[in-house]
Amino acid sequence: MDARRAPGATPPRLPMVRHKDMSEVITRKEMFMSFSSWRGVVGMVNPTMRPGMTEEVCRLLPEGIGLIPLFLNISRGTEDEFEAMMPHYEKLVAVLAEQQCDLIHPNGAPPFMVHGFKGEAKIVAAWEKKYKTPIISVAQNHVRALKAVKAKSFVGATYFPEKLNAIFAQYFTDAGFKVRGMDGIDVPFNKVQELSAEQIYAHIKKSFLSHKGADAIYMLGSGWRTLPIIETLERDLQVPVVHPVTARVWEFQKRLHVREPRSGFGCMLRELPELAG
Repeated sequence: MDARRAPGATPPRLPMVRHKDMSEVITRKEMFMSFSSWRGVVGMVNPTMRPGMTEEVCRLLPEGIGLIPLFLNISRGTEDEFEAMMPHYEKLVAVLAEQQCDLIHPNGAPPFMVHGFKGEAKIVAAWEKKYKTPIISVAQNHVRALKAVKAKSFVGATYFPEKLNAIFAQYFTDAGFKVRGMDGIDVPFNKVQELSAEQIYAHIKKSFLSHKGADAIYMLGSGWRTLPIIETLERDLQVPVVHPVTARVWEFQKRLHVREPRSGFGCMLRELPELAG
């Protein structure tokens, strides 16, 4: 039978179904307003339209963890643009809360870090109370990851200018770390994804060796494609690397009570260190 309708024909009505107690009649469309996955669902708000990071997260997530990504359109990567983004984030957090996600992850560290360590904590706590859903910002995730690898000090690498890097360093200082360096690689915000992994490796290695005594390497920003150099950096420099993609996948597993180690992407996913209380 040909199920196609003639132009202008009235579409068929959705069938009516009842709850088991028969007390309420609802349409099939209303039944499927939210979706689930057998190991849990994470809602993620991405700060830009830049491709790459979401695909990396999907490849590293264990089977059975669902991901619902939504996108903002940060384009300049400047302090004033970051400072104005919280209302836009909250709109998408609300959408994900409606979908009954098990965890919501507003992605993009700078828009939260510009509000300071305590300011960000107040924003996230207010959202959790309002939307009744666990929420972890990227910056909070990075603090937990650094604590999980027992870092007291670190060298940070970014693709942002000096003024913003100073704000990021202060954020981590307020979180209790000694920031030995927070060095940015000189690249336009919309060209970050075009940097080669080898260029970024060289930048990080030079920075790490010039700031002696760090317990870890911290990579700020998901715009660059750097998963292939994590293991090399850890092996060559003999310290753990906290990378934004592997750190979020690590905490997603911890929050959803999943344990599925993966080799080839550094200690965070290979060892799955404990999440500090």
